[in-house]
Amino acid sequence: MPLFNPHNFKNSLSVGGQDIAFSDPEIANYLNPSGENYYVSATKALHNSDLYSVISTISGDLASSKLVADKPQIQSFLDNPSATTNGHAFWQAMFSQLLIAGESFAYIWRNRNGMIARLEYLRPSQVSTFLQDDGNGLVYTITFDEPDEGVLEYEPQSNVLHFRLMSNSGGMVGISPLNALHSELEIKKQSNHLTLSALAKSILAPGVLKETKGGLLDAKMKAARSRQFMQQVNHSKGGPIVIDDLEEWTPLEIKNDIAGLLSQTDWTSKQIAKVYGIPDSYLNGQGDQQSSLPMIQGMYSNALNRYAQAILAELNDKFTTHISINLRPAIDANGDTYADKVSDLKKANVIDANQALWLLKDTGYFSEEIPDPKPVPVPTVIQIAKGGEKDESEDSDPDQK
Repeated sequence: MPLFNPHNFKNSLSVGGQDIAFSDPEIANYLNPSGENYYVSATKALHNSDLYSVISTISGDLASSKLVADKPQIQSFLDNPSATTNGHAFWQAMFSQLLIAGESFAYIWRNRNGMIARLEYLRPSQVSTFLQDDGNGLVYTITFDEPDEGVLEYEPQSNVLHFRLMSNSGGMVGISPLNALHSELEIKKQSNHLTLSALAKSILAPGVLKETKGGLLDAKMKAARSRQFMQQVNHSKGGPIVIDDLEEWTPLEIKNDIAGLLSQTDWTSKQIAKVYGIPDSYLNGQGDQQSSLPMIQGMYSNALNRYAQAILAELNDKFTTHISINLRPAIDANGDTYADKVSDLKKANVIDANQALWLLKDTGYFSEEIPDPKPVPVPTVIQIAKGGEKDESEDSDPDQK
């Protein structure tokens, strides 16, 4: 590992012609004008059911996609990057953190020969990003959970996998999409509190017991009569309530405004789907009534591809090979849509039957053991001359021609 002089680096970022330290609160305010912490807690974010649905869907589909490398060694590493979990779980954790915080980190462990051995997932709180004084790169200070590893300072970019989404710092750090949802999530939080409070109050007074002919009752007698009636309700266990002619019972109903509030608490789903660029129908919304299922899948695949390109840019930058991603397993899980497209190409005579079968075998839609189609024999057409007449050219003398 090359040696670095600490004085060659600065823990700062130039904002408006003024240097601001990465650890300075001002950089957090610059990247997040709301004034809250730059990194959003994953636990807090995933308490929201809509956010959990979006992040789980996108990260799961990205992890289900196939990363393809030109070199077999890199391909084996991409399939099993971690020593503590399987490949799908590791990549989904990386992509989930990317969607929550706008960036995610993993340390690249290497063997004695400098070859990649494994990846170790890092929480954003474990990583501090530094800019070199000459602006030619970034270095990282990493705090490991293992006491034996401790703290690594001035780690070069080549040893850190750093996924980033949209950035306003030239691509050095990413911005959390949740920053754009600050107002919506706060409204949703207050709406939930208001709804729970309204429901609790609506249950406290299940009805009104009116004494019609009992004269005026003081406060103590009213409270005692209410307790007696509620004891009767509890003892009835859902059965009918018995009252005499001196009493009149009127049950209460939830007001229309509270019922309307309950039906409007999911309005933030559209805002969350908009920020992450996916159709809101993926959050059980009504979506665009004019869009068909293929159109919705197309919009989702475009959104998925935007995240995939950000991931590929980092992988290709850190690994010495070309890496691509196949999103088809995530978008078309059973392959029926792809098979329909191949069938359309076959009907249009763009490809023949053997080429169509090869494409379906290559994607795993058909088993490799399926036999190749047998060629269809072409019938032989024999033409017989009318009246048994012979062609004059057959009897003509060659010397006379």
